[in-house]
Amino acid sequence: MVTAMKTHAFAAILLSAAASPALAGASGFTLVNGTGGALAALSIARSGTTAWKPLADAPSAGARAAVNFKDPDCAFDIRANVAGVGPVTWAGVNLCDVKSVTLKRDPSAGAWVDYDQ
Repeated sequence: MVTAMKTHAFAAILLSAAASPALAGASGFTLVNGTGGALAALSIARSGTTAWKPLADAPSAGARAAVNFKDPDCAFDIRANVAGVGPVTWAGVNLCDVKSVTLKRDPSAGAWVDYDQ
């Protein structure tokens, strides 16, 4: 019985360590404009919220820009005005442990991101 209790306690410790927010968190990344158009009014919010905060200047089409960003969460929505299209939102972007995020957009496929980890 003691062995079973030790096993359960050890499993609980492992699960709580794996879910610990101290292990997660977004930090600086490179943003690549892969939309094919100019971006303006680049902003970010935690996924599912409407608390939009401006990001650094948006890179021109095909260009990249360093983004200094730090937050304990991982999932964010990124929004920008795409020239000739209007506002576009990239939802649920994972900013934990990534080097760069490429914003993509296609009229028929919608908006998505590619990651370089």
